[in-house]
Formats: sequence, structure tokens, C-alpha cells
Amino acid sequence: MVTRLAWRERAAHLPRETRDTLFHLGVIGWAIAPHLLHLPAWCGAMSILLLLWRARLALSGGALPNRWVVSALLVLAAGLTLRSEHTLLGKEAGITMLVVLMALKTLELRARRDALVVFFLGFFLVLTHFLYSQSLGTGLWLLVAVWGLLSALALAHMPVGRPPLARAGAVAARVAGLGVPLMVVLFVLFPRLGPLWGLPQDAAGRTGLSGSMTLGGVASIAEDDSVALRVRFTGPAPRLDQLYFRGPVLSQFDGREWTRLVPSVAAALRPRLELELLGPALRYEMTVEPNRLLLLPLLEMTPERADAAPHIDGALLTLRPDGQWQIDRPLMQRVRVQASAWLAHRHGPRQEVPGLRDLLALPPGAEPRTRQWAEQLQRQPQLRGADARTLADAVLAHIRRGGYTYTLEPGAYTEDAIDEFWLERKLGFCEHFASAFVVVMRAMGVPARVVTGYQGADPEPQDGYWIVRQRNAHAWAEIWQPGSGWLRIDPTAAVAPDRVQRGFSLAPRPGFVAGALGNLDPALASRLRRAWEGVDNRWNQWVLNYSRGQQFELLRRVGVRSPSWQDLATATIALLCTAALAGAAWAWWDRRRQDPWQRLQRRIQGRLQALGVPVLPHHAPRTRAAQVRAALGSRGEALAAALEALDGQRYGAPGRRLPERAWWRGFAAAARACASVPAGPG
Repeated sequence: MVTRLAWRERAAHLPRETRDTLFHLGVIGWAIAPHLLHLPAWCGAMSILLLLWRARLALSGGALPNRWVVSALLVLAAGLTLRSEHTLLGKEAGITMLVVLMALKTLELRARRDALVVFFLGFFLVLTHFLYSQSLGTGLWLLVAVWGLLSALALAHMPVGRPPLARAGAVAARVAGLGVPLMVVLFVLFPRLGPLWGLPQDAAGRTGLSGSMTLGGVASIAEDDSVALRVRFTGPAPRLDQLYFRGPVLSQFDGREWTRLVPSVAAALRPRLELELLGPALRYEMTVEPNRLLLLPLLEMTPERADAAPHIDGALLTLRPDGQWQIDRPLMQRVRVQASAWLAHRHGPRQEVPGLRDLLALPPGAEPRTRQWAEQLQRQPQLRGADARTLADAVLAHIRRGGYTYTLEPGAYTEDAIDEFWLERKLGFCEHFASAFVVVMRAMGVPARVVTGYQGADPEPQDGYWIVRQRNAHAWAEIWQPGSGWLRIDPTAAVAPDRVQRGFSLAPRPGFVAGALGNLDPALASRLRRAWEGVDNRWNQWVLNYSRGQQFELLRRVGVRSPSWQDLATATIALLCTAALAGAAWAWWDRRRQDPWQRLQRRIQGRLQALGVPVLPHHAPRTRAAQVRAALGSRGEALAAALEALDGQRYGAPGRRLPERAWWRGFAAAARACASVPAGPG
């Protein structure tokens, strides 16, 4: 406590210039901080060292470095940027240089002009954060940064005295509050040429599904607890074990990696989707986080029908023959789609086609022991001549009875990974079971393939949305049977039924903070996370997903029958003009009402000049009292006394309040009485 009080006392006695400089440096550091997660390590280290150097100079009163030193540092920064980014152009290189320039410019804070340059560089730096993320957390962090920059700007326009930081902060908050209505109008009505945030790449650096699968790849995704998508259903929600969100369909295997199939036959001979919808439709709405893939993980099975297919403004969506929805550009931004799915369905050719032979292929010489095991299983008397479903049931029964363990940490596998997993270690995650199952089925002559995507969701919805996380990433299998088409087989359900039936996916060990919260209250961390994700979902739905369709719907509600861009532009211009006129009227009124003391002084001056007293606008009431006595003598004593009383009230009493109306009435009466008395001789 003593140390804290001593620090506060020392801070209170700092020169104003030092205090303001340290505050400004703190704001710059706050604005730069989120960029340190994206930029090269040298950039962060250099920026921090420059800010600390400038703070030391402010505290010690030392001289700022000359321009040659600053120029040398700038050249060094440009060289390091060129080395790390291989260019001085583009987003990454430009932001790297901007951060360094911001820190370097603080070494040139010699004049008010330099400070203004730093202020506005700071505002531009704040905008660049949205090129990486527009999450609610980022928005709140940058809101503090903007408030700090506005406070520093307010301090720069308070040159007299030592205004407290709290006063500058209040001025900044008031100025920002005055801009909120204009900001809301522009947000609601300004025409959008595309999605609201078209540049950022929120998916950068994230884990998630990919266009291929290696053993252990899905397990690494399962360690990510971030949200992959949110889904809301119109009507009753299906069971968690029915939630299969179809992603990449992988049919080509090289012994280590599954990839999309490169067909060996003409397009006319390849398997077609041949989707048959059974039962009722399930209407749903999804908010999909960026995944950097050319696909949309939709609920199985979402057909290509006008009343059911998804739609994204400015994007082309196509349903592939393997049931995967493909998009014509990587999904680099959050999107919201509405669609319908038929959980009961059949798909795939009912009769054999030449292209199915591609789904029997295995790498030559790979997994020899697993192939031998499959052949021995198929030769069992009860399985001779069995169909694909019966053979699959036999393999699933082996998984249930064979001592297999479902785990996130199966360890590394050798070159013949399927052999080692299937016959020896028996430790694996969903991709191990799906891969081995497909290899076994192909070895028995059954066309099979791996499907990746998401399965299940959180046990309880939030704000009506079921949350599907990256740890819900899953791999399952499909086998082809004549007369039925493709059948979904989930081998994981045979060894870990809770994973599929209840959506209980394995979770990695919690970190230090989460572990401490869990030890204190096992449900506290979960409640805090759910509360934050609920707020974040509202941010996503109401702000980030606000689209031109919602703008048009707003115009329809106010009576515009067929809204267009022209209507949006007209409404925006009309409201802005109205706001400008209202602002001008308020400024005129505020100018008339501001500083009533000056208006009172002008009225007093007019009365005294009418009596022949030579007073000027800058004269204080006490000075005017002396001039009244000198010009009017004894007949002006009442006026002089009133002016002295006004002087005492203005400069003596706390608060500097204006006099009551009774004072003015008394002063005006004294002035009239003085005017009615003729001036004495001399």
C-alpha cells in the first residue's frame, strides 16, 4: 500500500508534458498489442523497445534522438520487413511498417503537429485490426483504444494549466457519444456492395477441416474448442446422434493420407448422387465460421431444390455427386445460410456403375496384414456371399469385442499405420477407425469411402442455437450396397457410443486458468464460456451478419414496396442532411447559450457606456466599479457597490455562479436612478 501511494504521489507531481506523453505512449501500446499476435516477432520487440525508450526520455527529460538515428531505424525496419515478408507491399508488409512507423514517430514528438500525426496514425492503425478479426473481443479492445486516442487528442487541445486525465476522458466520451447516432444511421442504411466485412480473414491461423485427412489430423482439430458453426431449427430439434454435417468426401488412399478422388472413368460412368428424400423436411439456419475451404458443411442431406438449397450473396454453390456442397471461393468470412435437410434419405446409384471400381482401390503392397485379416473374415462360413451391410456389421462387431480404445492421444504410427492400429495397438481417434474400416471393406470387395465433417453439438442450445465446435470434427464411412446406394457407417459408435449418441467428444486437458476455475467450481468455467459465447453470437447475428437483404426488409417495414439501392441511398442522404441541419441548429443554439457570463458583461457594459462611463469588454467588475466612482462620483455609489458584489460572487465564491435575476433588477434600477440625477459641477 505504501509503495502504491508513493507511486501515485510521484505520478501526481510529474510535469504535465511528461504525464501526457506517458499516457499517449500507453494508448499507442494498447492499440498495437493485438497486432503482436500476427506480425513478426522482431516487429513486436522493436516497437516495444522504441516505446520504452521514448518513455525513459520523457521521465528523464533527455533530448530526443536526431533525425539520422530515426532514419537509420526506419531503414532497418524496412530491411527486416523485406526479409520477413519478401515484399514492402501488401497487407502483412504494410501493417508491419505501419506499426514500426507508429513507434518511431513517438521519437519525433517535438511539436503539436507531430502529436497530431501520431494521433491520426493511431486511428488508422485501429482500422487495420479489422483486417484480421471483427470479433466482439476485438471490437471492445479497440473501443478502449479509440477512447484513449480521443482523450489524448483532447489533452492536446487543452494547452493551459494541468487538466486532469479524467476531464479529457470525459470530453472524449462525450464527443464519441455525439457521433453514435450518425454511426448507427450509416450502419443501418449505407448500401453494401457485398458482405459487411469483406476483407478480413478470420480463419487465418485456425484449425479446422481440410481437403485431406491423415491419421491424427482430426484428433488435432478436436483439441480446438472454438466454434465451427451454429445451427437453429424451425420446429423440434433432432437428436444429437442425427446431426451429421457433411464436409470433404475422401476416396483416394496412398497408405498415409486420404484425399479427394481423381476419377479414372469418363463423367458419364461415374456414380451420381441420385438423391431420394424420405420423410419430412427439417428447416434450419446456420451461421458458419470461416474455414478457408471451398465447401459448406451442411446437414445431411441438403438437396439442390429451390425451396431447400442454401444461398450466399455473391457466391455460387453447387451440390457435388458425392453429396458435398461446394462453393466457388474459399470461405474466408462468416456466413449465414438457410436450408432444408432430409435426415431420412437414400443417395447414390442403386445399380453398379464402372466408376465404383475406383472406390475399391488400395495402394499396392500397403497394409498387407489388414487385407489378409479381411479375406479371412470374409471366408467365414456365415459370411460367404454376404452383402455389404452384413459384412459391415461383422467388422463393427469385431471393433466392439476387439479391445479397441477411443483416445485423443494414440501416439505416432509407423509406415503401415492401418496394420499397426487394426492388429496391434488398437488405440485411435475417429479417423483411425474410419480409415481402417474403409480399408477392410475395400479388401472384401465393397466400395467404400471416408466422409469428414462435424457430428453432434453442445448438449444444450444457447439463444436457440446449437453450437458445433471444432472438437466436434468427425470422420465416418460410407459403403455401397446394390439396391440401396450409399449407407452411412460410423465405426466410432461401436467403440465410443457416447461420442455419437450424446455428442460427447473427447476434450484436451484444460489450461492453467481453466483448470483453476474447474477446481474452484466445475461448472463456473462452462457458465462463463457459455455466457460469453451467447453475447458473441448476438454480435455475429445482429452486427456482422447484417446484410443488404435486412436493409431492404427494413425499408419494406417503413412502407417502401420494392426497395432498391436508390432507395437506400436516398434514405441515407435524407437522414444525413437532417442530422446536419439538426447539428447546425444545435450549434447555433449552443453558441447563444454558452458563456452567459460574457452576455451579462456585455449588458453591463452597454448600461455603463450609456451613463458615460468608459469601460471595455475585458474589464472585470471591480475595475468597472472604480471607473463608475471616477466618472459619476457619489451618485454612482449604488452602481459601484453592485459591481463589487458581482465581482465577489464571480471570483470569490466557489462554483462561479451567475447572479440571481434580483441582482440585475437592482443594478438596472440603480442605473436608471443614476441617469435621472443630473451630474454635479466639475
